[in-house]
Amino acid sequence: MNFRIYCESEEFPPENVRALERAMDGFVSSDIPLAVEFAFADEGEIRRLNRETRGVDRVTDVLSFPALDGIRGKALKRADFPFDEDEEGNLFIGSVVVCVRRAKEQAEEYGHSYNRELHYLLVHGVMHCLGYDHETEEERAEMREKEEFILGRMGISRADGGAESVPGKTTEGAEAQRGL
Repeated sequence: MNFRIYCESEEFPPENVRALERAMDGFVSSDIPLAVEFAFADEGEIRRLNRETRGVDRVTDVLSFPALDGIRGKALKRADFPFDEDEEGNLFIGSVVVCVRRAKEQAEEYGHSYNRELHYLLVHGVMHCLGYDHETEEERAEMREKEEFILGRMGISRADGGAESVPGKTTEGAEAQRGL
């Protein structure tokens, strides 16, 4: 397995962690295993992070903190990142923080499960850590395609309604640009 998720929260149980690791395996060409960290926050904490890191003083659903620049779509080689290896020998690509309450509200708002919403938000965050963005229509389409590919590897599709293991649509943070 060349993708590792660090997650010590019960919000995303070990079986979900392993399933997402399997789905991400081989997504990026690399000669070093990649690692990302997942964390979960309440509304106050995500608002503080959003304000301090982005200058936006409001609650959002997900924030990503990429550790590397300029890696979108590139093969990652250990030799190119000699100082970014973590203690387990993985190339650390960043952290993803999800607001639990906002994710639950969005799941209810869109008529699907919290688990479904959570998967989408985490995959969206991982894509940001891999350098994908949605500032332009072209970038948004590319990022959406990558998200759908990973979710599809997990058996999760847009057509899935309230299935317990399926992510979906949000509004503001991960967001309105999904157009679902």
